[in-house]
Amino acid sequence: MTTVFTVEQVAAHNKETDVWIIVHGKVYDITAFLAEHPGGKKVLVKVAGTDASKQFDQFHNAGVLEKFGPQLLKGIVGSGKPAALPFSATGEAFGDLVPFGDPYWYQDWGSPYYNQSHRKLRSYVRNFAEKEVMPFCFEWDEAKAVPKSLFKKAADAGILSCLVGNHWPTEYSPVAPPVGIKPEQFDAFHAFVVVDELCRTGSGGVSWGLFGGMGIGLPPILHFGSDAMKKRVVPQVLKGEKFICLAITEPYAGSDVANLKTEAKKTADGKHFILNGEKKWITNGVFADYFTVACRTGDAGMGGLSLLLVERSMPGVSTRQMNCSGVWASGTSYVTFEDVKVPVENLIGKENKGFKCIMFNFNNERMGIAMQATRFARVCYEDAMKYAHKRKTFGKLLIDHPVIRNKFAHMARQIEATHAWMEVLMYQSTTMDPDLQMLKLGGPVALLKAQSTQTFEFCAREAAQIFGGLSYSRGGQAERVERLYREVRAYAIPGGSEEIMLELGIRQALKVAEFMGAKL
Repeated sequence: MTTVFTVEQVAAHNKETDVWIIVHGKVYDITAFLAEHPGGKKVLVKVAGTDASKQFDQFHNAGVLEKFGPQLLKGIVGSGKPAALPFSATGEAFGDLVPFGDPYWYQDWGSPYYNQSHRKLRSYVRNFAEKEVMPFCFEWDEAKAVPKSLFKKAADAGILSCLVGNHWPTEYSPVAPPVGIKPEQFDAFHAFVVVDELCRTGSGGVSWGLFGGMGIGLPPILHFGSDAMKKRVVPQVLKGEKFICLAITEPYAGSDVANLKTEAKKTADGKHFILNGEKKWITNGVFADYFTVACRTGDAGMGGLSLLLVERSMPGVSTRQMNCSGVWASGTSYVTFEDVKVPVENLIGKENKGFKCIMFNFNNERMGIAMQATRFARVCYEDAMKYAHKRKTFGKLLIDHPVIRNKFAHMARQIEATHAWMEVLMYQSTTMDPDLQMLKLGGPVALLKAQSTQTFEFCAREAAQIFGGLSYSRGGQAERVERLYREVRAYAIPGGSEEIMLELGIRQALKVAEFMGAKL
């Protein structure tokens, strides 16, 4: 049972040997924390026995309390019990209600895309992220690794199984869908809710560390792998026991996939491929057990590509972590294959038909990047908006300066436009024939990917300007903005650079228009 204190009771604990404070209605005994406080103990002793919410908000972000609060918490101020976090029901708003800080449907605007199951899942994943992920993002990012225990927690919670496509992997998932969702009712918007809520952490490194490799490396197996391969690989990954990544990009070829050089030649007896080549910037490659590898098995060009499932246990596979500007916890790696003997049974799909599999997977990957980039843009906006309501310059709050409101207006319009376009395309993926999606959605998804990353970059810059010098320091109030600013390039380039996406989007749209009989 939660202990309730009066303000007068808290006020009695006002000495250096006995320091209690109130922060947002909760009572903390910070006596043992005085020596650890980065700002020194005197600033804490000065507010002993008082409500220090204003001072706390001025110099800290919420993650500090999430990390240290539980062991310092004594109780609450006032009477009654603290409210539990219930599932949000129809007619209820959700979250902090910062204007444009969350999608419109969080504020109970009408939407044709979401129902009560999406609302329940939203609450479920937010609780998971705020408890198991957000308090530790800075620590994990600095350590350049996500603990393996998180994968097991996410697997047991059913979260990993939500992140491998628009359908529930009933045959392979170790658990049922969360919050009572029926497997046949699981859709693209359930998967989106999970990605969106996990990305509130404001860490591309932690997000990619948890599901980046799996989200793009496992779908080719689910869609094109043999039954034996699926039964052997998929359950282990969805249980959080094994890890997989997608290995396409090379030192020689990025967006120009058709010209990659990694080569796999069949042995004389036709039982194995001998794989040689290098892959670069491979998400999760550092700790992956499985590699979904694009390689050349035939002639030059797209007609000679195949996908192979390569296993770390195979001799000749080596990886090393790369030092990148951002996404530090993602396990981004340089991968080398030297005379790796791969059984022909590890062929994903048909030999020399891998380009179609890769392109099918690209729509999924690019939509995932758009989802993450759009939420990260919101994170930058939200953190800057909250800061602008407490930081004063020239005698008034930042938010009271027209030039600052103008920045927020431009951020908001781009975020909401991108989000609306994204929902439209997701809806098509739930109604359109899969083969038709390959034809009609490739161009729009490519344009959306470019739109989302440019919006992300704009919001990261503007939020950094609002935070000023705080956004140039790792950790602290601008922790998420500083980190995300460094991670923009990790979204603007992978999955197809913005330049390639813009070109592809229009070129593909014109091809579809010609096929449909457009009068141009």
